[in-house]
Amino acid sequence: MRPVLPPWSGTLAAKAAAFITVMCCALAALLGVLVHVQVTNQTVGQARDQALQRLTQATERYEAGDTLRRDTGVDPPELPGELRDLAVAGDRGTMVAEREGRPTMWAAGPVDGERALAVAVDYSQQARTIEGLDRAILWSSGLAIGATLLVGAFAVTRVTRRLHTTALVARRISAGDLDARVNDPRTGPRMGLRRDPRTNPPTGLRAGPRTKAGPQDEVAAVAAALDSMAASLQGKLLAEQRFTADVAHELRTPLTGLHAAAELLPPGRPTELVRDRVAALRTLTEDLLEISRLDTGRERVELDTEQLGPLAERAVRAAGNGTEVRVVRDVAVETDRRRLERVLGNLVANAHKHGRGPVVLTVDGPVVTVRDHGDGFPEYLVAHGPQRFRTEGGTRGHGLGLTIARGQAEVLGARLEFANAPEGGAVATLKLAAE
Repeated sequence: MRPVLPPWSGTLAAKAAAFITVMCCALAALLGVLVHVQVTNQTVGQARDQALQRLTQATERYEAGDTLRRDTGVDPPELPGELRDLAVAGDRGTMVAEREGRPTMWAAGPVDGERALAVAVDYSQQARTIEGLDRAILWSSGLAIGATLLVGAFAVTRVTRRLHTTALVARRISAGDLDARVNDPRTGPRMGLRRDPRTNPPTGLRAGPRTKAGPQDEVAAVAAALDSMAASLQGKLLAEQRFTADVAHELRTPLTGLHAAAELLPPGRPTELVRDRVAALRTLTEDLLEISRLDTGRERVELDTEQLGPLAERAVRAAGNGTEVRVVRDVAVETDRRRLERVLGNLVANAHKHGRGPVVLTVDGPVVTVRDHGDGFPEYLVAHGPQRFRTEGGTRGHGLGLTIARGQAEVLGARLEFANAPEGGAVATLKLAAE
């Protein structure tokens, strides 16, 4: 099984820190080994040459019959056995070994057949030099790794912070904040686009001031692409909103005249059909106008304290479609009564239109649920929320009712969720803030 890693291990900063640490350690180890080997070979070579030179002098003194110097002798007891065997065999050699607790460089050569003449040279200073060098390598490697990590962490953190900012802006845009921009200072000279508050409704775009920028890097290129995409998306959405609002406004006048003309028609089945279609067209036009107002973000709530149970009952009576109301626990909420009745009315109307009875509206504290016993919501609606006029699999779409309900719920600061009951049927849940 793969080990479960902590969440921070997947971040770019953690990966960069791990990479820098590994590379610094590998480089420090390589340089340390090279310096250690080079200095050690040089130090040992100098000590060996000194010991062999003194061995040559000792051999000459021994053959001349002179008195041997201190630290020189024939078959001394401290002489390492391997070096003595080498000297007895007729060869000269050197070896580092302990003598009286101190490191010593031994040099030995053959004399008088089966005996060995040996010279002991103190090796303490050279050993201390090598040990000091190793400590210096360790300390300098540690300092170098630490300094590199700090500099690398600073550089990587600057990049990751900019990437994090870009990701946050992308989430804000995904949540519906079309004015969100990264505005990375490295994206180069640009003209920033933003809403013009002088337009009414405030849907116009105007150019902002030019900003100075340094050289552009890859993160800045991503930020610039996101800003450009957001500006383009905002422009298209604002144009769509303006078009929807303009069409709805233009339709209101002829529809009013058409409605008046339909009222003058003689009674009969054709007249009823005409009046029904005119009423449906007027309802659609009003829904389009309401959506355009919600899209512009200009809606303002008129808050008042209301008892949720009686308010829900009034909304159901106004819908006039025989919905059962169950009040499990009543509660007072601070809300806009008209908007909340609009949300509940749309949910109940959608349940009767696209589901099957019985339809039950339940009030349990600040939570209101509307449930039918039909086939349930489509999967895309449960996953992504209502989408205007969308149809799937050849079935009828859900129109604009649920879209308006969610928009009005957002204006009220409430949360509207859609789900399907395990035993069948669609469930819409509205969560309000209790007083």
